[in-house]
Amino acid sequence: MSRVSTAHRYGFWPSRWGAGNAAAASRDFAELRAGHGGVLWIEFDPADARSTLWFHRAGERRCLSPAGVSLRSRVYEYGGGAFCVTRDGVAFVGEADQQVYRQALVGDPKALTDCAARRYGDLQHDAFGEAILAVEEEHGEAGVRHRIVSLSLRDGARAVVIDGADFYAAPTLRADGRRLAWIEWNRPEQPWTATRLCVAERDADGRWGSPRCLAGAEGGTSLQQPRFAQDGRLHCLSDAGSWWQPWVEQGGQWQPMDDRAIVQSDHAAAPWQLGACSYLPLASGLLLSRFEDGFGVLAEATSAGERRLAESFTRFRQVAADYRHFYAIAASPERSSAILAIERTSGAVSVLAGGDVALGEGDLSRPEALRFASGDGEAHAFFYPPRNADCRAIDDEKPPLVVFLHGGPTSACYPVFDPRIQFWTQRGFAVADLNYRGSSGFGRDYRNSLRTQWGISDVQDACSLLQHLAQRGLVDARRAFIRGGSAGGYTALCALAFADAFRGGASLYGVSDPLALGRVTHKFEADYLDWLIGDPQRDTERYAARTPLLHAQRISAPVIFFQGGRDAVVLPAQTEAMVAALRRNGIAVEYRLYPDERHGFRQAAHLAEVLECEWRFYQALL
Repeated sequence: MSRVSTAHRYGFWPSRWGAGNAAAASRDFAELRAGHGGVLWIEFDPADARSTLWFHRAGERRCLSPAGVSLRSRVYEYGGGAFCVTRDGVAFVGEADQQVYRQALVGDPKALTDCAARRYGDLQHDAFGEAILAVEEEHGEAGVRHRIVSLSLRDGARAVVIDGADFYAAPTLRADGRRLAWIEWNRPEQPWTATRLCVAERDADGRWGSPRCLAGAEGGTSLQQPRFAQDGRLHCLSDAGSWWQPWVEQGGQWQPMDDRAIVQSDHAAAPWQLGACSYLPLASGLLLSRFEDGFGVLAEATSAGERRLAESFTRFRQVAADYRHFYAIAASPERSSAILAIERTSGAVSVLAGGDVALGEGDLSRPEALRFASGDGEAHAFFYPPRNADCRAIDDEKPPLVVFLHGGPTSACYPVFDPRIQFWTQRGFAVADLNYRGSSGFGRDYRNSLRTQWGISDVQDACSLLQHLAQRGLVDARRAFIRGGSAGGYTALCALAFADAFRGGASLYGVSDPLALGRVTHKFEADYLDWLIGDPQRDTERYAARTPLLHAQRISAPVIFFQGGRDAVVLPAQTEAMVAALRRNGIAVEYRLYPDERHGFRQAAHLAEVLECEWRFYQALL
C-alpha cells in the first residue's frame, strides 16, 4: 500500500527507522576462507559486540564459536588475519587474550599459545610442517618487536621463521610448502608507501634458507598480498605503475601481468589490516576485485577477456574460491554486507548470510558519485539526498548537509548501504561521504597527495564539496555540519577552526593534538605523522598551525564529542583537553565518554545512542 507523504522541515522528518534499527543493521563480516567443502567467515554482531566464526556447507550454516568466545587480532592495533583453515578444522586468535587456538569443526577450542606479552595475526596453515605461520607482536621492556613465527599444531612449540625487519605481513606458502613469500617494511614507511616482497626456500629437512628480496628493495613501491598460483608462480599487487595492479614472477623477472583484461585501477584498498584478499590466481587467469571511480567491481580475468560477476554489488572486501564457487564479502547500496557464493560456470549469485534489505525503495537514499574541483586538483565523494516516503520538503527549502569524513586518513568510503547515512537521510538531512585527497582506491598519486598536507588539503576538499553541492542547489550551505572519527575527527576540528563554512560538528575519538598523539601512539603509526604533517622537531611551526587544540579560540561553532575510555590510539585525556578549551571560550559543547569502548565503537546500544545524540545536537542548531 502506498504511503502518503506530509510536509516537514528538513532535519525534522519523523522516521519509523530509529537509531536502534541503524545500530542493529551494523552487523558485518570481516574475513572469508574456503575449506572443508564449504566456506568459513567471521561475523560481527553489535548486539553482543562479538566476532564469531561461521561455517556454511551443503546449504546449512552454523556458528563454530562457543558462547563467550570472540575472534579478533590486535597486531598493529588494527588486527586482521584472525583465523585460517587447518587440516581438521581452524586456528584462530582469541580477542580476549590474543592467543592462538585450534578447533575442530566439532568441539571446543584448545589453546596453542600461552604468552600474555605476545599477540598474533595473519594466520596461515603450514600443511608441510603441520604448523601455523603467523605475524607475532611481542611487547617487552625493549619495546615492541614483530616477526614471523611457526607454531606447531602438535604441541604449540614456537620457532622464529623470519626476523629483523620492523614489520611483517602476509606470510604465504606455495602449495608444496617449500617456498615462503611475505611482505616486510621498515620505519618510517607505512605499508601503503614502501614495502618489500621477500621469499625463502625450505630444504628437505624443513629448514628455511636465507631470505631474498624479489621486489621493492629500491624503495618507493608498495606491494601487498603475495599469492602463489597452482603452477607455483608468485603473484603480488604492486603500485609501481601508479595503481595496485597484479604483477607476476616470470622467468626470474618481476613484471606486471601482460593481460589486456587487467584494468588500470586499484585492485586493493590501503592495507590497514592484515589478512586482506582482494584477488586470487586461478588455473586460467585471475579473480579480481578493483575500484572504478570508487565503485567496486568483481571480475574473472582470462586471456579471452573479462567477465564481470555479481554486478549489483559495489564493494568486495574478501574473495575465495573452490572448484564450484567463487566467494566474496560484498555490499551494495540497497542491502547490508553479505557473504556471496557465485557459481563459477553460470555466474549465478547466492547470498549465504547477511544481505538484508532494511529500507524500501521509497525510503532508500542512493549514492551519486561526485568529482569536483578542489585546490589545484580534484576530489571525490558520494552524495545522498534526503529520502523518506512519509515526508516531503516545505516549499523551496533546501536540506541541511552532514559531511562524513572517514578515518585513516589513508582509507576510503564506499557507495554501499551505510545505516548511519540512512539514519540521517531518513530525517531530512543530505549526506556527503567524502574521499578527500589522500584516500585510497584512486591510485598512488591521489593517495600521496596528502603527504605533509594533512589538515590542509582534506579541509579544503570538505569546503569545496560544500560549495559544489550548494552551487548545484542540492543543499543549504548555511546549515552544514561536519563529522568524523579518528583522523576524520581531526579534519572536522580543523575545518571548524580554520574555515568558516560549517554550523557545527562532531568528533568521534578524533585527534585534536597531533603531537600528543605522536607521543603515545603505537609502533605501526609511530612515524605516520611525519608523513602527514612533517618532522615534529623540525616542523614545529607547521604542527602549531595545524593543531586544533592550540586554536580552540577560533572555533565558534558548537561541537559534540564521543570518546572511548579504553582508546589506546586517541587517549581520553586528549579529547577532554579539547572539550575544556572550548568550554573556557564559551562554546556550546557536549562530551560523552563510553568507558568500555576502544578506538571505534562496537556495542549496539552505544552506536544507537551516538546517532540519536548527534542528531538532537544538530537539530538544536537548525
